[in-house]
Amino acid sequence: MTKSKKPDFRPNEFVVYPAHGVGKIISIEEQEIAGIHLELFVISFEKDKMTLRVPTHKATEIGMRSLSTPDLINKALDTLKGKARVKRAMWSRRAQEYEQKINSGDLMAIAEVVRDLHRSDDQREQSYSERQLYEAALDRLTREVAAVAGTDEAGAQKKVGEVLVGRAA
Repeated sequence: MTKSKKPDFRPNEFVVYPAHGVGKIISIEEQEIAGIHLELFVISFEKDKMTLRVPTHKATEIGMRSLSTPDLINKALDTLKGKARVKRAMWSRRAQEYEQKINSGDLMAIAEVVRDLHRSDDQREQSYSERQLYEAALDRLTREVAAVAGTDEAGAQKKVGEVLVGRAA
């Protein structure tokens, strides 16, 4: 077992876990699993009603990171103002790429997915799978915007919505 640099995450701190989005570290505990003593971050994802235990020495390796800076949030919101870039590849291939971007935990990549899949009222209806990907990306984006700004998700959703509507005008 290789020991990588232990990240400096602390209890009561918000972190971003790539596959699940923003969570809060409740505690750091030690457990014995299969005869090996492990130090684990206990992360709570309130909205999903889920608790995750991540070995501290694996946290950075799997992509767990601190919340973005306000500057990066602003860059992500600027990305939403851009023109949607939709490749002409088959939907299954594009959907796979969108899914990878969402699960990467990279805020800019998630903002690109929201931008590319956003539909204004006068555009054609989204398919079910398009809407699912859009909502997943939007949810991850708004949760991180809310956590960084220290507001509730409704306020963050309103802010992101205004940026998306403003781009169409």
